[in-house]
Formats: sequence, C-alpha cells, structure tokens
Amino acid sequence: MSGASQKKNHDSSELGATSKDATLQEELSFAAPKPMPLQPQKPEQPTSQTNSQTLNQKKRSMYEERSLFLGRICLKLGLTPNFITGVSFLISIAAGGFFWKGELLWGVAFMALTAFTDMLDGSTARAGNMGTTFGGILDHVSDRYGEFFILAGISMSGLSHETVHPGWAMAALFSMLIASYTRAAAESMGKLENCAVGVMGRLEKFVLIMIGATLEHYYPNQRFLEIALIIVTVFSLITAVQRMVFTKKELDKRDGKA
Repeated sequence: MSGASQKKNHDSSELGATSKDATLQEELSFAAPKPMPLQPQKPEQPTSQTNSQTLNQKKRSMYEERSLFLGRICLKLGLTPNFITGVSFLISIAAGGFFWKGELLWGVAFMALTAFTDMLDGSTARAGNMGTTFGGILDHVSDRYGEFFILAGISMSGLSHETVHPGWAMAALFSMLIASYTRAAAESMGKLENCAVGVMGRLEKFVLIMIGATLEHYYPNQRFLEIALIIVTVFSLITAVQRMVFTKKELDKRDGKA
C-alpha cells in the first residue's frame, strides 16, 4: 500500500508540474509582444543627379545609334578612329587660328567641323569594333587640346579689347577642363562605370560658343560672345560640382555607408 501511495503522489506531482508549465507558457505567450508586420519599403526616389545621368545616357545612346552609319562609311573609306582623332585635332588648331585673326564665321565653321570629326572617331570605332583603351585616352586628350586652342584663339583675338574680355575665355577654358577632369578622376580613381552627369555636356558648350560668335559677327559690340563664355563658365562649374556630389554618393553606396 505504501508503494502504491508513493506512486500516486509522484504521478500527481508530475501532473501538477505539467499543468504549471502549461499555464506559464500561456502567460509568456500572452505577455510577449506580437511581431509587428513589416512595412513595405518605399522605392528610392531618383535624385537630380540620377535623372541627369539617365538623360545623358539616353542622349548618348540615341547619338551613338544615329551616328553609326557614318562610322560604317568611314570604314569603307579606309579611315581608322585614331586617324580621325588626329584630323579633329588639326581642325581645332585651325579653328583657334581663325578666332585669333578675328574671322568669327570661319572660326565657327571649323569649330563645328571639330565637333563633327570628334563624333566620327567614336562612331567609326563602334562600327568596326575597333575601340581600344589607348584610342579612348587619345580622344580625351585631343579634345582637351582642341578646347585650349579654340578658347586661346578667342582670348588673343582683336575682339578681346572690344567686346570679349580675355579673362572670360580663360575662365571658360578652366571650367570646361575641370568638369572633364572630375569625370575622368571619378571613372579612373573612383572606378565608377559612368560619371557623365551634369547640366551641360561638351557639345552643348560648343554650340553656345558658336551661337555667341555668330551673333557677335552679325551684331558687333553687343558682347554676345562674352555672354556665351560666361554661361559656359557657370554651367561647367555647376557640372563639376554635380559630378563630385554624384561620385561621393556612389562611393558611399558602394562602401555601405548609404
């Protein structure tokens, strides 16, 4: 009898412990905070730099597609991209010479030809799959020299003493160079795939200068060319700042700081 009683008491204690454990689990489950439902993350709003990059990429893609047939023509003529780059470089020297002599319309014509041949070397490289790293470097360096010759010609022309202050030509040259250098540094040192952002590209700057020079020829002493150089200076500096901000954001995002 004593053994059966002990067994009964043991079973009762186990049953009581089980009941207490169940009650404790219910209390804990009731007291524990329920997980909050995850809020759907809002899509990242595109920044002005992102919009600018997208716009520039679309313009460049359209420009590359439409100029491809010209590259095929150059290939049929036996022209290579590096040869065309050299021709563009020589034409830019001629453009600067005409501006130096005060021949504005001839300067504009050769400046337009410089922009055209600069477009041809890239389209020829794409059409013939002939693009090389050295060719790209040669093209960029040649472009910077071309900008120097053109703006130096304007600054040293006889117009400088009448309607165009030479300081604005030098300011435009510096701002164009710094905008180009900012992009080059971001893509080479920062390893960014593309830093072609900003309110104004090289072609737009050329077009502004050509419009200003043309108006200066037909309406002298109205300072149209100087105004064009001031606009180029301001927007080139803005472009450089935009590229710096874009580069900082992209590097922070890549390093996990965003």
